[in-house]
Amino acid sequence: MEKYVIGLDYGTDSCRAVIVDAGNGEEIASSVAAYPRWAAGKYCDPQANRYRQHPLDYVETLETSVREALAKAPRGTAARVAGLAFDTTGSTPALTDAQGTPLALLPEFADNPNAMFILWKDHTAVAEAGEINALAKRWETDYTAYEGGIYSSEWVWAKALHVLRRDEAVRRAARAWVEHCDWMPGLLTGNTRPETLLRSRCAAGHKAMWHDSWQGLPSEAFLTALDPLLAGYRARLFTDTCPSDTRAGYLTREWADRLGLSTSVAVGVSAFDCHMGAVGAQIAPGAIVRVIGTSTCDVMVAPRHEIGDRLIPGICGQVDGSVIPGMVGLEAGQSAFGDVYAWFRRVLEWPVRQLLGQSKLISADLGNQLTEEALGRIFPALSQAAAQIPASESAPVATDWMNGRRTPDANQRLKGTITGLTLGSTAPVIFRALVEATAFGAKAILDRFTANGLPIHEVIGIGGISLKSPFVMQTQADVLGRPIKVSKTEQACAVGAAMFAAVVAGIHARVEDAQKAMGQGFAAIYHPDASNQGIYGKRYEKYRETGRASEKWFEP
Repeated sequence: MEKYVIGLDYGTDSCRAVIVDAGNGEEIASSVAAYPRWAAGKYCDPQANRYRQHPLDYVETLETSVREALAKAPRGTAARVAGLAFDTTGSTPALTDAQGTPLALLPEFADNPNAMFILWKDHTAVAEAGEINALAKRWETDYTAYEGGIYSSEWVWAKALHVLRRDEAVRRAARAWVEHCDWMPGLLTGNTRPETLLRSRCAAGHKAMWHDSWQGLPSEAFLTALDPLLAGYRARLFTDTCPSDTRAGYLTREWADRLGLSTSVAVGVSAFDCHMGAVGAQIAPGAIVRVIGTSTCDVMVAPRHEIGDRLIPGICGQVDGSVIPGMVGLEAGQSAFGDVYAWFRRVLEWPVRQLLGQSKLISADLGNQLTEEALGRIFPALSQAAAQIPASESAPVATDWMNGRRTPDANQRLKGTITGLTLGSTAPVIFRALVEATAFGAKAILDRFTANGLPIHEVIGIGGISLKSPFVMQTQADVLGRPIKVSKTEQACAVGAAMFAAVVAGIHARVEDAQKAMGQGFAAIYHPDASNQGIYGKRYEKYRETGRASEKWFEP
């Protein structure tokens, strides 16, 4: 009898549950549930770069997505589910009480954004990240060494400290912090206490300055030198971490009933979405997987003997076992990719939304229908028109730092720029410059890896943009000068989680075995256009020159 597993992918906007046949990777059913409070725009302030998510959004969409997926599946599917695992965005932490309960689940903090999960793209902690970097460079041990040498405002210690400093009530109640990817399996297995909760090697190694060589997290002396408000946190947190082939436990009776499953379902230690996505896309040494969505995450794995003692500067960390157990996982990425295009679309949408619906020539209903039709066609029309514009040395040049820069060399103070505009610069011309900018940002990442001795033999793209935008993908191939394979599955992150679920359920012995059995291959390959190589080489240098100027403009 077939055995099924469930991969749960928590993205920026929604939770996706995918039921997968553990024998051959066939998708049996899936369901997506949007976070209701997040969709309503609650608890966020984009002008202040504050993005918070309520834990109830995660809990409610978990139940909805799993039950809806089971309802779509053939009768008897639930009885065949043997394992379940999560991936989430990250670093997305929340402060907790002594029992490990995120503070927003307590009545007195139910509407306090500082008590909620701080989404990966929240950049309110830029100052705290700067303090961490400055102290780490003076300290006897550089705790940022395995995180690219630069700590980011997107990561847990900066975020936790920022909230502790600014909210006295939260500060008094908080005893620890938890990453979203750790809280979910802890919740379902009844083990959320900070001192016993199993912690993800992926999350801790890449975002919390955890490393074996200094016995876990940064020392108490370092943390209290950073700020006395952090006193005691190290002792109340963790020393050991687990790769994602570790079983966190089994569903409690409560959660088995809530999800419509059994208490024999094994739950895996989880990881960040991009790492699980790389596994779902069948990552192997020599490949770089680009998880392309609102932002990007670029993931590689390398055998321990190949990377040795080398430290790759300016990336988001290199952690033994963070992607595939037994190998070193390496992460980089862009703070905005699809978000860059979404910003430009919003700029173009403004007059349509503001004016068409108010027209006195047509009814309000017709105006609204025309508005939605026009808005739905903006991105495809822009892509089609921009694709017809030849690559040109004299065209506008943009940087992709609309949400700061993640890698190489994290700097969340940076802003996006567009240079070289003329009176003839049309919307498609500007859009093409933005698409090229995101491709140039990708090239900067690949160049950083190869310059430090990590060979890249193939590039794999996953995520909605890779499957839906040939223009964007072809531009990337042209700029990188490399073919790009596109993973066939639309749910690579959830499928990666399902692969680990199959391992913790005992169906496959290793995640490599699960990849071989459950992998779905590739839907397309984009080959670079040789005629564009020379032009893009020169335009890339202009991108770098513009970036260097931008760094000076936005220095604190």
